[in-house]
Amino acid sequence: MTVAVTGALRVERAFARARAERRLALVVYLTVGYPDRTSTGALLRAALEGGADILELGVPFSDPLADGTTVQRASEAALRNGVTLADCLTEAAAVVGERDAPVLLMGYTNPFMQYGFERLAADGARAGVAGVIVPDMPAEESAELDMALAPAGLLRIDLYAPTTPNERLAQLLPQARGFVYCVSLTGVTGARRALASDVAELVGRVRRHTTLPIVVGFGISAPEHVAALRGIADGVVVGSAAIDVVTSAPAEDRARALRAFVESLQAAGRS
Repeated sequence: MTVAVTGALRVERAFARARAERRLALVVYLTVGYPDRTSTGALLRAALEGGADILELGVPFSDPLADGTTVQRASEAALRNGVTLADCLTEAAAVVGERDAPVLLMGYTNPFMQYGFERLAADGARAGVAGVIVPDMPAEESAELDMALAPAGLLRIDLYAPTTPNERLAQLLPQARGFVYCVSLTGVTGARRALASDVAELVGRVRRHTTLPIVVGFGISAPEHVAALRGIADGVVVGSAAIDVVTSAPAEDRARALRAFVESLQAAGRS
């Protein structure tokens, strides 16, 4: 009898593998349909070849409140290219089927609601998606989405900022699944020159309430940022900086440039 490998199990395995190799797990975010519809698959594969452990597929949306200029522009371009949530699920299914990779959808409440939460859960499970990250949906308002995702075995990953009070962490973290996403700064996504000084404190506060892996994202843009998080977090998320690499490379060199960038981040995450 064969047992289907769920997306949630792929996530668990990814962190276990990184832990066994004494390095940070690397999560890479790319907007589906940027810079064009045809290149998404090659870029996702390049990220995996460079050492990405988990892929975050950005679902284009016209009003991405949590995102800075880089992701906003990528999202606008993808929308102009006609990319829909259904296209994102198709890309996810293709890469999961080929590489057995953990894939999450990063998107906003509106596109998910328009699609329908139960339909999203069913189609996501069929595509092999591990779960979703919804930056504009507080955990306290996610019951309807959770009711749809749970029977399908999909995760909902919450974001916690340095401003999150300890009482809220104590209330919400026991229900968390998969991993916990710590936002390294207050504000929007985007490459930064330096990490915020209170990241270690936030991760420490989160660890008091969960045994799940903790990743840090928002503003992680260079190998030295990754290296600085060794011994603090279990993983890092890199998004805007990866998109910047794709944007600045000539069309024929995008995949190679992204793979090399991801390799440099992966190397920096090793202890």
